[in-house]
Amino acid sequence: MEAMKRILWVGGSKGGVGKSMVTMALLDYLQGNDQKPFLVETDTSNPDVWKAYKDELKHSTINLDGRSGWAELIEVCDSNRESPVVINTAARNNTAVTKNGETLGGTLAELKRQLVVLWVINRQRDSLELLREFMEAVPHAHVHIVRNGYFGDEEKFELYNGSKTRAAIEAKGGKSVTFPDLADRVSDELYTKRLSITTASKEMGIGNRAELNRWKKEVSRVLGEVLE
Repeated sequence: MEAMKRILWVGGSKGGVGKSMVTMALLDYLQGNDQKPFLVETDTSNPDVWKAYKDELKHSTINLDGRSGWAELIEVCDSNRESPVVINTAARNNTAVTKNGETLGGTLAELKRQLVVLWVINRQRDSLELLREFMEAVPHAHVHIVRNGYFGDEEKFELYNGSKTRAAIEAKGGKSVTFPDLADRVSDELYTKRLSITTASKEMGIGNRAELNRWKKEVSRVLGEVLE
């Protein structure tokens, strides 16, 4: 299915797992492939991604804590059929997904969309427990796992690597990939200055730009495994 028909949901654990960075990388990847993603920011209490991209992309901020937010999300997906919709989720959204996730899942056929989930994990158990809850709530989703390299090399994710959850995901065609780490000085500048990756590629100092460009190449390879 063409990427323009996808709803790309970036999810993860209770917080601090790296969802925002993966969302920003995903937006940059789509832009670099001549697509015009629509950003849905659901982390309304700390909308870092929205602040970085609000002047660069079409966007909406939606609170998914209640049913009305899910109805609004579906309307946004329907109104922007020519764009891949990228959803940056808040840590608190896990509870809301359990209650209301099938509201979205049940409309995918009518929307003519595919729901693709990039589930970002660290090396802790809560990432996997919440993933299982998500998969039960939204069984129509195509789930891929993103091991955040900030927490170590691939082999250090022992809990996930040897799990039944991994076997189940890969049996359904899901991928398990490792997201590259970005030097702290570069990621810190992105967050503190609220820079999109495109803007950072032009405005950062030469050393930080070199590191950012290295990282972008690795990101492109990793996301290409999942999305192409």
